[in-house]
Amino acid sequence: MISINKHAQLTGHNASVFALCKGPETGTFLSGAGDGWLVAWQVQNPEMGRLLAKTDTQVFSMTYLPEQQVIVAGDMNGGVHWIDLLKPERTRNIAHHGKGVFSILPVGDFVFTLGGDGILTRWSAPESRSLESLHLSNQSLRCIDYSKARNELAIGGSDNNIYLLDADTFEIRQTLVQAHNNSVFAVRYHPGAPGLLSGGRDAHLKVWDLDRLSSPLSNQPAHLFTINDICFLSDDKFATASRDRTIKIWDAQTFQLLKVMDTIRSGCHINSVNALLYLEATRRLVSCSDDRSIILWEVG
Repeated sequence: MISINKHAQLTGHNASVFALCKGPETGTFLSGAGDGWLVAWQVQNPEMGRLLAKTDTQVFSMTYLPEQQVIVAGDMNGGVHWIDLLKPERTRNIAHHGKGVFSILPVGDFVFTLGGDGILTRWSAPESRSLESLHLSNQSLRCIDYSKARNELAIGGSDNNIYLLDADTFEIRQTLVQAHNNSVFAVRYHPGAPGLLSGGRDAHLKVWDLDRLSSPLSNQPAHLFTINDICFLSDDKFATASRDRTIKIWDAQTFQLLKVMDTIRSGCHINSVNALLYLEATRRLVSCSDDRSIILWEVG
């Protein structure tokens, strides 16, 4: 049985925390929230959050580019912020998407952003500029992941579909029409098998065989409410975060439930769990929530 214990609870933000990403050094991570703050944290000294930047509106998504030492953050109005930590005067806020930027993914020299306007955009990481866009849906694009082995992007939308695209050409290889009964909020390629996991507002966890996509390999009502995120801890275990205030740990081979972290028994969040991040070097799972807090979980 997997052992996961609460290590620390961080309470520096003044609004819902929506975004997490790895930080510049091992054992560090960044958070973005509804207060517009971008904060750096250290696993070894978790009480000492450091404010790196502040935006004028809610931060929904973010990533850190180590080569450029730049944070890319997406806000609720569709703005993409390029925050230069070495030379703050170079920081730019580009009003790009028509609505909120719900997900940001770095791949090599590129950064991909998803907008509430249904548009996927590829950016040059070194130049901080947009290169090309694809209007993929008439509804919001919510989540994205990348498979290096397939050179493929998986994108989930509020139109209930999952799109599989060639990462170079943006050619749509396959559309899983009505993959969920409501918005698709989480997609994640399986690191140890040719599969794709997805979760959505219908609270179902689905597993797709990428060689036979006609129907899911597994389909189960995994939570009571929306699944907001999926995060692999290893090739054989992953976690899901939900609006039902729980985090669940699953076997990545059998897709059976292994453990539930809830408010009463585990000291989990008291509101929706919005995002997860796993820090391999320190064996910490990080979660953030509408309760304005971040929890560090020690993975045994």
